[in-house]
Amino acid sequence: MRLLRCSDTGDFCLPEVFADDEMIPPYATLSHMWEADQEVTFKDLVDGTGKGKTGYKKIWFCAQQAKRDGLQYFWVDTCCIDKSDHIELQTAINSMFYWYQNAARCYVFLSDVSTMKQKTSDGDLEYAWELAFRRSRWFRRGWTLQELLAPLSVEFFSQEWEKLGDKQSLRQRIHKATGVPCAALEGAPLSQFSDKQRFSWIQSRETTVEEDKAYSLLGIFGVEMPLRYGEGSPSAFKRLEEEFAKLNICIQDLRLTDPRDDKKRIEDTKGGLLKKSYHWILENPDFQRWRNNSQARLLWIKGDPGKGKTMLLCGIINELSKCTDKTTLLSYFFFQATDSRINSATAVLRGLLFMLVSQQPSLVSHLRKKHDQTGKALFEDANAWVVLCEIFTNILHDPSLCNMYFFVDALDECVKDLDKLLAFLVQMSALSPRVKWVLTSRNYNNIEQRLQLNDSGTRLSLELKENAVQVSYAVDAYIDHRLIELEQIQYDQLLQSSIREKMQQKANGTFLWVSLVMKELKNALSWEILQVLEEVPTELKGVYWRMMDHIKQLKRRNPDLCRQVLSTVVTTYRPLHLQELCVLADLPDQGPNAQELTAIIVKMCGSFLTLREDNVYIIHQSARDFLLDEAAQSVFPSGTGEVHRDIFYRSIQVMSRSLQRDIYQLDALGYPIEQVQQLKPNPLAVSRYSCIYWIDHLCDWSPNSSIYDAGVLKNGGMVDSFMRKKYLYWLEALSLCTSIPKAIVAMSRLEALTEETAAALSTMEVVQDGRRFIMYHKSAIESSPLQAYSAMRWPFLVQLAVLYERCLKMKSRRG
Repeated sequence: MRLLRCSDTGDFCLPEVFADDEMIPPYATLSHMWEADQEVTFKDLVDGTGKGKTGYKKIWFCAQQAKRDGLQYFWVDTCCIDKSDHIELQTAINSMFYWYQNAARCYVFLSDVSTMKQKTSDGDLEYAWELAFRRSRWFRRGWTLQELLAPLSVEFFSQEWEKLGDKQSLRQRIHKATGVPCAALEGAPLSQFSDKQRFSWIQSRETTVEEDKAYSLLGIFGVEMPLRYGEGSPSAFKRLEEEFAKLNICIQDLRLTDPRDDKKRIEDTKGGLLKKSYHWILENPDFQRWRNNSQARLLWIKGDPGKGKTMLLCGIINELSKCTDKTTLLSYFFFQATDSRINSATAVLRGLLFMLVSQQPSLVSHLRKKHDQTGKALFEDANAWVVLCEIFTNILHDPSLCNMYFFVDALDECVKDLDKLLAFLVQMSALSPRVKWVLTSRNYNNIEQRLQLNDSGTRLSLELKENAVQVSYAVDAYIDHRLIELEQIQYDQLLQSSIREKMQQKANGTFLWVSLVMKELKNALSWEILQVLEEVPTELKGVYWRMMDHIKQLKRRNPDLCRQVLSTVVTTYRPLHLQELCVLADLPDQGPNAQELTAIIVKMCGSFLTLREDNVYIIHQSARDFLLDEAAQSVFPSGTGEVHRDIFYRSIQVMSRSLQRDIYQLDALGYPIEQVQQLKPNPLAVSRYSCIYWIDHLCDWSPNSSIYDAGVLKNGGMVDSFMRKKYLYWLEALSLCTSIPKAIVAMSRLEALTEETAAALSTMEVVQDGRRFIMYHKSAIESSPLQAYSAMRWPFLVQLAVLYERCLKMKSRRG
């Protein structure tokens, strides 16, 4: 980037080159309308000519205004780009949006707007610049669109160099003149506006060169592409749309979950976010130190289960999103140990990156080069962690970014690679004063040791006396809020007061205790409530045992049905839909009413489970820990291996029944996966989970289990039979579930399982010849109109071929 420097004499010097983005000083930019043959070029400055051109006055004005604003450097497009250098010109056009975006000030010089007073029809003098402002040619030029939207500060000046106002004070007039929404003018991320909206902003504008109408949108859509002057406007727009489509595919492949949806789900599941339950932390000295001290870049909030850490974090996110400027990015992630999709170190980086690129799509450039080569596997293969760490680090160094806040909830629920994640977080928190982190977890020593908190980090313990008092007050407010739900006591003020007092005595500063007890109180008669409160234990573990006792007291087969549901939900790798749960827990088949019956049984499981949009969630990680440890004898009488076995068997059965050729009735070979419309009812609704996770359950029903039957892997066994009959249909289903990379990992696990015992060697009898197996499927793919095979692409089959070749060689060596 080249910048002009204001001299002490009031003039300006030749453009200086800044090759290192991090060394670029604060600067101003000039936005204006070009005048034919009157603009000062880079060559003019080098040759010492150009002062006689009318465009020289605009540059001089920019220099003077920048100096008045305390800026020594400024940038003007006419003379800071060597247009004779094609590479430099291309780089500049692809970078121009970000150069304007990073400018401290942008001055718009309106040569057709005057602030001189004019006579009206009655002879009076008045200012007429407002009408001229709306009619200015500046609002009809193509390149000025990005110059309006990119900078945070845009100031408008008349031809007399008098300031008319800025983008904020004039936003209504600008909106009327351009049709650009006020939210975009106020700095809202452009990714919030649809493709159609953004394309519409350029329609009424003109460019001297027709291709520039498309090229001027590069920064607005966050993409880069080579310039091809002479290709024509239709071709340029087509390439722009193709690049934007690739960008969207990259973002979609990166998406594992949308943390914004997770946040909303968590808040809704817990009854909404109550401001009184978290507002105390904003005045907390530890939080204030983290907020205001540039050296305090990491805040670790720790506390026992049920103390409200997650909702506290949600409140902090909400408050910071209100008070930070539009250039500050907020990114967050919520771990959930019960969901294998969001309980790993890799998952948190994908979630944080997804939120960053959703807010600022230009950051996708850090992912695109590798993604264009590798596709979705970039984020899911064995090297995903290394690649994501590199991408994340590069993004934090991106000079286009200002301040960033990252929030990670429930570190203790990171099941895979927690140590790697903690080391990475420590490294990132020391990287830049522009980046701040808030982390939450239980009081685990290993997390505290790994975080290595020093001057750059702050602990905020919810158990410390001062904080515990505030948490207790917050819980009291939460109790008041929840008591409204007890309709049976709404007209008895004395009873309400007694119940409130009793709950405050026993809650022990634990939000979860209040939530669990409230569910039981809702089902009690008004005269029973105080008695129930007397009986309820004060500790969470005691409340959980009470819930288990209630389940055991159910008549007939209901306790067994509840045990089947609880054991299945705890053992599966993600929350299950009611249709999936009905099959995997082997609940009574009631035909059309099966989903309703399953929902009833879920509600019989006390407060361990909760339903949201027909998906079943464990109410809290502490509840899962209790079911796996304290209540294991009741929930898993034969151990978890038996449950994995049953889920494996039922998965094979449901897939064998439901999977079939062209299950989505696409009738077209190579149907683009992004265009597939989900059928209603969805033929994969019942078997979706099984398709993705059946091998995981087979592997976790390990040879070490006393009930393990290696015969399922033998020639003619259950796996062999399924593979022979349904293998291609299974691949098709996986592609429709966008889970082909998961299949590669699953097949690798299956291979590893065969190596663990000699008996498993017979698994290879599923295929007598690895090459013949692959060639058979290759011919089937070529002759079958199944969308799956184009979606999974050949690298998948190649990897399967390699796996089977290795297995056959291993079998040969062992005789």
